[in-house]
Amino acid sequence: MLPGGPDRYTPVIRAGKDFRLQFEPREQFEQRRKKLEQIEALGFEPFPREFRWTDTPAALVDKYGEKSAAELEADKHELRVAGRLVSLRLMGKAAFAHLQGSGKRIQIYVKKDVVGERGFELFQLLDLGDFIGVRGHLFRTKTNELSIWVEELSFLAKALLPLPEKWHGLTDVELRYRQRYLDLIANDKSREVFVARARIIQELRRFFDARGYIEVETPMMHPIPGGAAARPFITHHNTLDIDLYLRIAPELYLKRLTVGGFDRVYEINRNFRNEGISTEHNPEFTMLEFYEAYSNYRDLMELNQELFSLLAMTITGSTLVKFGERELDFSRMRRLTMREAILEYWPAGAGAAPTETELRAAGGPRAAVERYNAWAKAAGAPYAASKGVLKDGEWTGLLFETMAEDKLIQPTILYDFPTDISPLSKQKPEDPSLTERFEIYVAGMEVANGFSELNDPAEQERRFLAQIAKGGEEVPKQLDADYIRALCHAMPPTAGEGIGIDRLTMLLTDSQSIRDVILFPLLRPEPRQEPRQDSATEAGGA
Repeated sequence: MLPGGPDRYTPVIRAGKDFRLQFEPREQFEQRRKKLEQIEALGFEPFPREFRWTDTPAALVDKYGEKSAAELEADKHELRVAGRLVSLRLMGKAAFAHLQGSGKRIQIYVKKDVVGERGFELFQLLDLGDFIGVRGHLFRTKTNELSIWVEELSFLAKALLPLPEKWHGLTDVELRYRQRYLDLIANDKSREVFVARARIIQELRRFFDARGYIEVETPMMHPIPGGAAARPFITHHNTLDIDLYLRIAPELYLKRLTVGGFDRVYEINRNFRNEGISTEHNPEFTMLEFYEAYSNYRDLMELNQELFSLLAMTITGSTLVKFGERELDFSRMRRLTMREAILEYWPAGAGAAPTETELRAAGGPRAAVERYNAWAKAAGAPYAASKGVLKDGEWTGLLFETMAEDKLIQPTILYDFPTDISPLSKQKPEDPSLTERFEIYVAGMEVANGFSELNDPAEQERRFLAQIAKGGEEVPKQLDADYIRALCHAMPPTAGEGIGIDRLTMLLTDSQSIRDVILFPLLRPEPRQEPRQDSATEAGGA
């Protein structure tokens, strides 16, 4: 009988043998559950509390993979290793199997005369997917495979459900995202992606810590959404009886810290935007955001060149990185203004490209969009659809997004954005229609967004009020008066930037969808699975 009771298990499991929920494949589930009862009958705990190990399969392979049989025999010392059983071959009174742990596997050799009658009976009740611990020493088989000569077996956990597709991999994409634990078991590539993601975050911390930045944490629930144009998620605080907004960006809080004297500050943060889902968008995502006092956007352009090339070299071993069918060169970043990008990627069939003078002139960007759209409709190309009445800078941004953005394949710094679409950035003194803002594009995706931060409280208030007056679901509904007050206490000249860690991980791991680099991406709920109702549950079985 399986041990049970409300003191040890969640209500999903009944006191006794049976589960309230039904799992498929049901026949294998029942067979394995009965084996677990037999293992318990042999005197093994069905759910042990610990196993004291000395090594992992991966560590043994790395340390002893090149050692000869003679070297292993000369250095024969006891080791204790735990892992998941991923292959199994019984041969009468002996058996070979493989244990996997920390991403690598090692062979074990189990002999009845060595582990004893009880130990070998345990081994015969094991299934692929079970966790076991072994005590023994290393040797090489006749085929020269590094192996563990097992002297003692410990049972650690029974896989009541089988591994996916007999260990040949998990190919159902939605199932990979929904049951990521199976994906990590079955697909080495998935494990490598998330190990690389962790290394990217480690390297980002190392890079900024070495430059005197301080890592901080700011609120994830905001009374006023701000720091970016996005539709927020709304929640409610019961005690205070107020609506709050899940963070769309930490920007305004981090700049408050710059006012407070944190000259170099960064945060690796989770953000939430109530937007669509695509290969490049997930409503919950991770960003690095940082601010550097006494600097401007050109200083950050130089910093990004160093940072991106270092990350590519550290994570992939080269500044040339494969992404799909392309090879991305992170050894350098091309620089283009937004207006230059429009001129360069203007379609040949759309007539003469507008000049920079035309794009700068009043009404010029709208006229360029109308010319482009006339050609796009006839050619079946993407159409620049506007939402309501737009300003010149908004027309410029719309034209760039429609016809040029996806052409920026190699790492590119796109700079000098229109003021009309950059409410938090300083204007260029020689051209107030533009701001000191840049974005980094790679493989047609925006990866980073940086500014010379606006620190004039009167101008910031004016731009916030203009945003509010325009309306829409993606802009704040009220003025962040406290942020304006903070600016009135003086913020030094400051440059700031946000880098999308999910998209950066996509690029450095050759992953074509953002869901491939998020452990548990948002999905539609599965059909609800109701617990089975029977006399035992009605009688109050736990």
